[in-house]
Amino acid sequence: MTTMTTMTQADLVELVREAILTGGVVILPALAVALAVGVVAGLVQAATGVHEPAVGMVPRLLVTAVVLIWTLPWMVERMAELFRLAAGP
Repeated sequence: MTTMTTMTQADLVELVREAILTGGVVILPALAVALAVGVVAGLVQAATGVHEPAVGMVPRLLVTAVVLIWTLPWMVERMAELFRLAAGP
């Protein structure tokens, strides 16, 4: 027979805090790379005078996709740790 434990308000606040922090940490690599590529593409567009939206969007999408694929195992592990924490002992 299993006993069910109740979650206190403090436990819930801690779990939500961990979820927000984990979500931010997990998405940070993709956002940082997208920002860096966007800035470089913007500088290239400004320097060359080419203001085509695809010139800025395509490299940003490709590099972000590569970073997401590259960091996916780490992201899954971090999220699994969060779910283990939420499930309890």
